Parts: sequence; structure tokens; C-alpha cells
Amino acid sequence: MNDTQQLAYQFATKKGIRGFSEHLLLSAIVTPPPLAHEVEVVTQPEVSFKSLITLPVRERPTTSRQRAKPPPYDLTRTASRRSDRKANCCFTCLTCNIVTMDAAEFRRRGKEMVDFVADYLENIEHRRVYPDVEPGYLRSMIPSEAPLEPESYEDVLKDVDRVIMPGITHWQSPHFHAYFPSASSYPALLADMLCGGLGCIGFTWAASPACTELETVMLDWLGKMLQLPEDFLAGTKGQGGGVIQGTASEATLMALLAARCKAVKCVHESDPQRSEADIISKLIAYTSEEAHSSVERAGLIGGVGIRMVATDEHFSVRAETLEKMVAEDKAAGFIPFFFCATLGTTPSCAFDKITELGPLCNAENIWMHIDAAYAGSSFICPEFRPLLDGVEFADSFNFNPHKWLLVNFDCSAMWVKKRTDLIGAFKLDPVYLKYDNQESGLVTDYRHWGIPLGRRFRSLKLWFVFRMYGQSGLQAYIRKHVELAKVFETMVKKDKRFEICAEVVLGLVCFRLKGSDELNEALLKEMTHLGRIHLVPCKLRGRFVLRFAVCGRTTELRHVQEAWTHITELSSELLLKHHS
Repeated sequence: MNDTQQLAYQFATKKGIRGFSEHLLLSAIVTPPPLAHEVEVVTQPEVSFKSLITLPVRERPTTSRQRAKPPPYDLTRTASRRSDRKANCCFTCLTCNIVTMDAAEFRRRGKEMVDFVADYLENIEHRRVYPDVEPGYLRSMIPSEAPLEPESYEDVLKDVDRVIMPGITHWQSPHFHAYFPSASSYPALLADMLCGGLGCIGFTWAASPACTELETVMLDWLGKMLQLPEDFLAGTKGQGGGVIQGTASEATLMALLAARCKAVKCVHESDPQRSEADIISKLIAYTSEEAHSSVERAGLIGGVGIRMVATDEHFSVRAETLEKMVAEDKAAGFIPFFFCATLGTTPSCAFDKITELGPLCNAENIWMHIDAAYAGSSFICPEFRPLLDGVEFADSFNFNPHKWLLVNFDCSAMWVKKRTDLIGAFKLDPVYLKYDNQESGLVTDYRHWGIPLGRRFRSLKLWFVFRMYGQSGLQAYIRKHVELAKVFETMVKKDKRFEICAEVVLGLVCFRLKGSDELNEALLKEMTHLGRIHLVPCKLRGRFVLRFAVCGRTTELRHVQEAWTHITELSSELLLKHHS
């Protein structure tokens, strides 16, 4: 046993430590904290990716407290590594036999993975967009238990192609026209990589100041792009601010729970003897019959009743209808407290009339939350900003940059007019989360703004995308999708066998074959079976309708034309069978 091993063995024996290799023990014994270098943040805005990640290093002055850096130890590499792992430049701990990936290996594999992802995205249009697998296909392709011994990286990557890819719906394909867009871009992917590498969990300001402060600033940047009233911005004299939630569903739930807490307090002030349970049992919330199911789900979680409001001929909620329902409920002893307006409904991209609804909600002391999950991104374009008129009456507003603003999932932006309404509903301060400056009024703790305590550094994606695309680039991207949707609408209108079922405002076209629901269901089923393009349906006024959404970042005119040709060919075959 050499001196190095002897020292490690003696330390382990004294401390009762088992299962550690000598180089790890020596690191704990003699390696000083990393005081030799520090990073300097780049503050000047640049448009290149290199400027976002370059961190100049400068030497910190040596002090008497610094110990001399020990010489590098010659760490013995295992000679008994399996032959199928020889290509992996991994360290194997001598005592516990754990294969780990070192920095050199990570550099090599990381570059390979970037190439893998880039190749996938470059060639994605040649893949079948919808997978041809049956439920449960994957379980039989992998072992029933995790491996006891480590496996090689090559084997893992081979199984990505063999096991995972056959079951992937290719959301980034230019042939994907289902649901709404799921945004992605290279700058956002790189930011997500950096987020994972930094590995910070930003539940408090102290947990990672940059994680908290960049989120605050990015939500102000985005709020200004949308021309939100200053009341919603943190960097103003207002009382509001923005936060990144995981999804619009989370944002709706947070708004409803905050509104519930505010309503309970309000009733308590006028009737202190009334129990909280009794108050909650009388609370009533409202939303459009065309609203996303997540609103109703928020009501179930929040333990309050939700009433669906009927819409007009454009699938929009009008103030007259809501006012009548509120009056009826108040007369019956209920307490109206929350209304979720939708700008860009999931079925047809319809817009509730918030310029009418907002004043009504304010007058009735009803919290108005605006869900603009898909359409919200378009409001950065001046020509679409009027769709947001009336936001000044709202208590909270939300949309998903991860749908249409080239920021990959998950990133849902939410603003509140009075942050105390949100924080007051959920604030808890255990001693292990307290820190200096907490009550200074200068910091934000986002753990009070959402359901989870831990938070990823999601604002990096916004920062990278905003800087590398600029507002003009993002506006051009949105306008292109809207133009492609208009092209598709025009082609549908020219074919007398089809009909348009809702006004085309942004990047969604609702259409159907004239005839029965069964005919349209059969058309969609055949499209899904062939897997060349992917659409999903909706119900409008009880009728089965097909939705064509322009989704992919790389979608071009030819893809829209190819999709329409495919639809018309299948329709011709279907109609021929139907009439024969």
C-alpha cells in the first residue's frame, strides 16, 4: 500500500467511512475550497451566442489564509473494465466500483448529443409524424428491472433509437398540426443545457440570486413587449410583478386560489362569525363554455363551484350573459369571486370580450384572470395587440412563451396586479429558508408565487431567445405562421366540399367536410393511421370539427400545401366509398 492509499485508509478507519476511494477521501482531507478563480458576468448585450457564455477569468489575489494547492494525485484507473466499456473514458472508484463520466468524457458525449439533436431536427420532416405503436409497446422492449451493473453510453444511445424513437410524436415536425405549437429553438435548447449544468434550485433569492433576479427582469422585458400596464411590472412604482409558472394550468390554479383566499378574508371582515368552510361552500367561479378544461380542474382542486358561461355566435363570452348569471347566484346566496376569461380558446381561438367583462368584474369585486396561453405571444405584434385591450381591468394575466415564442417547454409567464394577493395566500417561512435581506423589500422569493418550492433557472431561455432573435425576429416568426394559416383557409374555402367553422384570427383553422360527423371522424382516423400529418378535432356547437394549427418552427408554404393535398386526396377516396 503506497503513502496515498495508507493516508486514505487511516482517515476512513478513524471516521468509520466505508465505500470511498482514496482519491475522494484525500480530496476531502487536503483539497482547499476553490478560492483561486472567480467569474465576471458579461453585462454588455450581444447578439452572438458566444457573448452569452463567455466568462472571463481573473486571478484572485493570494492571501495568507490560502494554503498551497496540493500536487495532482495519480488516480489509478481500473484495469478490469469490461471490454464493451473500453471506449468510455470514465473513472471507476476502486472500492465501490461505480463507473462515472468525467469532464473529458462529458465533453465528447455532449458534442455527440448536440449532433444527434441537430441531425434529428434537420431531418425531422422525413419521419412519420405520428407513431405507429400500440399501448404498452415499450415495456416488452426493456428489462423489467434496472441494471445491477453499469452499462455503456453507446448501449444507452442505441436504445434511444430502438426503444424511444418509435414511440415519439414529432411535435417539432413541419407536418405536425395538432393542438397548438410547442415552441423550440436552438438558443432555447442551449439555455436549457446551461440551466441543467448550473443545477441551481432557485426557491429563494439567497438560494441563487441570479436565478431570481433574471426572472424578475425577463418578465418585465416580456411585459413591456406586450405593452402591459405598469401595474403588472415589478420594476415600476406599481404593486405587481411577473413569475414563470410551469404551465397555464398552474397559473389558473394559482389565480383561483389567491382569489379564494382574498374572498374569504373579505367576507370574514364583514361577518367574523362565519366559518371558512361555510364561506368556501358558497363561492362561485365562472368561465367560458369554450375554456380549457384546466379551468374546471382548478375549481375541483380549489374546492369551489365553476359555472360555464354561454358564448355568442363567435364563441365569445359577453358581459350581458355573465352579468345575468352573477345576479342569479347572488340572489341565491352564493358569492361570485372569480372569472377566467380566455383570449384564444383551445377549440377555435376565440376571444372573450374583456373590454366589457373587465368593468363588470371590477364592479362586482370578482377577480378576473386572463388565460391567453396560445394567443398571448401574438400580442408582441402591434397589429394583434388590440386583442389584449381590456387587460387593465384584470387582476392576473398569463400566456405560454413555450407555445409560440420559440422558448421550449416549460415556461408559462404570469403577471399579477397586486403581488401581495398572491404571496399572502401561500406564504410560509420555516427557519431553514430564512436569510439576511429577506425582509428588506429589495428581494423576491418565488417560492411564495407558485405550487413547487424548487424552481429551475427557466428565465435563461427567455434571455437567450430575446437577445438572439430580438423582438423583430419573434414578430416575423409569428406573422409567418398567421400568413400560412390564411393560405390554408383560402384553400379550404375554394373547395366546395369543405366549410370553415370559425373565424381565422391567428394560426388556427377550424374546418370540416360538409356532411355528417361520422364522415369527418373517418377522415381524421385515416389521417392518423397513415401518420403523414397530425391533426386533432374539437366540438363546436355540437359538431365534430377538424383543427389545422401551424405549429413547427420550420413549417413552410410547401408543407401547408402538401398537407392540404393529402387531406383532399383522402377526402376524395372517402367520399367515393361513402357514395358507392
